[in-house]
Amino acid sequence: MLTSQRKAIILDVLRRDGQVVAKRVAEDLGLSEDTIRRDLRDMAAEGLLQRVHGGAMPLSPELPDFTARRSVSSQVKASLGARAAEMVRHGQMIFLDGGTTTAEIARHLPRDFPFTVVTHSPTIAAELEHHPTAEVVLIGGRLYKHSMVSTGASAMAAISLIRPEIFFLGVTAIHPARGLSTGDFEEAAIKRHIAQCSAETYLLVTEEKMDAVSPCRVMALSELSGMIVPAELPEERLAPYRDINLAILEAQPAR
Repeated sequence: MLTSQRKAIILDVLRRDGQVVAKRVAEDLGLSEDTIRRDLRDMAAEGLLQRVHGGAMPLSPELPDFTARRSVSSQVKASLGARAAEMVRHGQMIFLDGGTTTAEIARHLPRDFPFTVVTHSPTIAAELEHHPTAEVVLIGGRLYKHSMVSTGASAMAAISLIRPEIFFLGVTAIHPARGLSTGDFEEAAIKRHIAQCSAETYLLVTEEKMDAVSPCRVMALSELSGMIVPAELPEERLAPYRDINLAILEAQPAR
């Protein structure tokens, strides 16, 4: 079997299972484990995967700081924010996660009827300073500066007292087998807790976060109500998520 063929098979396994176990792949292909390990080393050097003991994992997305993230995929984020804002109804309580994509939800929220926005992000709360009809509840706690969100016991306790109709969630990585993940343990715990307290949870996804895995697991895809994606995403990128019956809402490009 050609090296290129082996690497293509390895990438298929990685996308399907969220991990590659060198011994198992070697047995399936009737090859030596050393051959597969060599392929994995080469693929790691090419930036295709992350080597771990006994095999490989998908690459973890880079985690630029909050300010740097503001300029990444800004038009796509605007379209996702607009689509999410369309879901908000009169009198509802919604929870907005921290992040630059959810900031776009705040900018597109309806201005002709009242509702309540809860957030643990001071930057999201600031986006709503001049919103005419949104009641804003800011959850306090220890500030995780990378994402500009509150974490810790006091934040968890305050979140336990509310029951939002919709939680608009952001993560750093989503994988059909490995679920949702992010880069910080405490932030992952807060996201998971908000989802448990909310009636529905919708994930906003930009393409670079798909088929990736970050170190800290948030929750399984089965716990989502659905995800909002750019309409221009190729169908082959969405197929593994449709296969698990996840509701997918498409966001048309912002005008």
